[in-house]
Amino acid sequence: MHSQRLKKLLETLQTHNLDVLALNPGPSLFYLTGLHFHISERPVVVLFPRGDSPAIVLPELETPKLDSAPFEMRAFPYGENPNSWGAAFREAVQFVGMAEARAGVEPAWMRVLELRYLEAAAPKAQFVSGGEVVAALRMFKDAGEIAAMRKAVAIAQDALKATLSAIRPGVTEKEIAAELITQLLRRGSESPLPFQPIVSGGPNGANPHAVPGSRPLRRGDLLVVDYGAAAGGYFSDITRTFALGEVAPELSEIAGVVAQANAAGRAVARPGVPARAVDDAARSVIDAAGYGRYFTHRTGHGLGLEVHEPPFIRSDNEQILQPGMTFTIEPGIYLPGRGGVRIEDDILITGDGCLSLTDLPRPLWKISA
Repeated sequence: MHSQRLKKLLETLQTHNLDVLALNPGPSLFYLTGLHFHISERPVVVLFPRGDSPAIVLPELETPKLDSAPFEMRAFPYGENPNSWGAAFREAVQFVGMAEARAGVEPAWMRVLELRYLEAAAPKAQFVSGGEVVAALRMFKDAGEIAAMRKAVAIAQDALKATLSAIRPGVTEKEIAAELITQLLRRGSESPLPFQPIVSGGPNGANPHAVPGSRPLRRGDLLVVDYGAAAGGYFSDITRTFALGEVAPELSEIAGVVAQANAAGRAVARPGVPARAVDDAARSVIDAAGYGRYFTHRTGHGLGLEVHEPPFIRSDNEQILQPGMTFTIEPGIYLPGRGGVRIEDDILITGDGCLSLTDLPRPLWKISA
């Protein structure tokens, strides 16, 4: 599997006119090698040259990990003295012929630490963005990746069901988040989680990325719960909204509108349509209901080894959806000072349509209060 991914990477490097791709620890390095390295004060970087064996610069204490590497990598280890680190980078650069190369890096992951060592070792090299190179591979999930994502979804859905008994008036957002995290780990989620759960009640629910606080839940509140699990390195990302007892008529109304918008997005998602069409479908429902200015974010984002990755489901993205792509559909309405609703599902593009990996009920979840 990893050897096939390496072969595709080398072909993609040529397509993007790159001589080498430099990756430090992160999702793309795991995708290509299956290796995990901790981010620390010690630099780690793997150089993938076009048409040759990769080279890795790493601390001596990390070299045993290379025993499980799926293909040959030339190692350039260094000791604890930082004065020796530059020499390891220079040797690796010479090995892969990178002295005057056009080298790609991932802007979202390449640290200044590693980049400065590379620049010093190859002062005539040109460093450019190569994020789209690996993204072009990672967007298309194989059967093993989809199985891992299904498992992450199952763990997350079971955990939310087990947390329901903790949702009641008087309990704080932090307390519910703590119970949800406990249930995620009990049901098999890997650690770390994709992100810390967003649990936002009442007025806090109008902030799409609220941080759980100490406000106790009250009767009549809406409660937004956005969370995920990890399995095999892959993530799920789910949002459901709850009503604590009877809520104001308008809050109930926006819950219905968001559910319709979510359904509209899922109905449009299929091979051959641009990503923007999914956003347009969901957004048009909310616009027609008069709440367009309260839908303040894109309709979704790619999902896999990262919780946010391509393809991005936004109004200006012309990228064509293709089988194997996975992403979220998560429209929302946020009324300042009153509350919000978001419904988020994890979607797989199939050969003739789409499949929702998530199947929790989407209408407003009512909690007796």
